[in-house]
Amino acid sequence: MIYLKENMKFLRKQKEMTQGDLADKLDIKRSHIGSYEEGRGVPKLSVLKLMSDLFGITVDELLAVNLSETGNRRPETGAEMKLLSILVTPENEERIAIVPVKASAGYLTGRADVEYMERLPNFSMPVAELNKGKTYRVFQIKGDSMLPVPPGSYIFCDYVENVSGIREGKPYILITADEGIVYKRIFMPNETQLLLKSDNPEYEPYTVELSSLLEIWKAIGFLSFEMPEPDAMNVQKLGSLVAKLQEEVSRLKS
Repeated sequence: MIYLKENMKFLRKQKEMTQGDLADKLDIKRSHIGSYEEGRGVPKLSVLKLMSDLFGITVDELLAVNLSETGNRRPETGAEMKLLSILVTPENEERIAIVPVKASAGYLTGRADVEYMERLPNFSMPVAELNKGKTYRVFQIKGDSMLPVPPGSYIFCDYVENVSGIREGKPYILITADEGIVYKRIFMPNETQLLLKSDNPEYEPYTVELSSLLEIWKAIGFLSFEMPEPDAMNVQKLGSLVAKLQEEVSRLKS
C-alpha cells in the first residue's frame, strides 16, 4: 500500500506548513503539491528525496508506512519492505520500464535502486488497454516453457500489490529471491506456497514459498518479433494431448 498522499498531508500539517510553504521548500509549483495530496500525480524521485530529507524520514517510510498511525515511526515488523520504484516524466506521467533478458539478473538487486531503474529503457504507450493510474512494466522472457508465447517475447504486465490480488490459473511474472524472474501460470495450493505451471506440457509444475516473493506482475499481453509457423499451434496442441493421454494411462495403471 502506498501512503504518499496521506503522509504528505500529515507531515505538512505537523510542521504547520501550507501547500505553498511546502512547494517553496521543494522548489515546485503549489498546484503540484495539491495533485500529490489528492492522488492525481506522482512526484519525481528527486522530489521524493527532497521531501524525505525535509521531514527527516526515509523515502521508504514516506511511501509505505502510514505515519499518522505509527506516530512518524517505522513499525518494527522485522519484515523487509517491498517497495516499487517507478519512472516519471517532469510532467509526472509514469513511464513503462523494460527489463530485457540481459538485465534480468541485475533487476533482482537493482529493482529498488533509483539509478538502476533510470538506466533501464522505458516508454509510454497511449492505448486504451494501458490505463492511467496503474503501474506497468515489460519483462523479456527466455526459454520455451510458456509456448506458444515464443522465447524472447516481451510480456506486458500490470503491478499486483499483494498475493490476494492473484487470480488462479492466470499467467504472471514473479520476481522471487530464489528463482529470479519467472513467467508461469499461478495456483495457490495452500497458504504458504504458490504452484507454478508452464503452458508447455514438457515442463513439470513446481512450488515456490510465498516468503520468497519480491514482486508480482499480472501478464496482460505480449510483443514478439518471431512470426509463428503455420503448423506451430497444431503441433503444440498435439503435444499437449499426448501428455494428457500419458497421464491418463499412468492413472489407469495405478
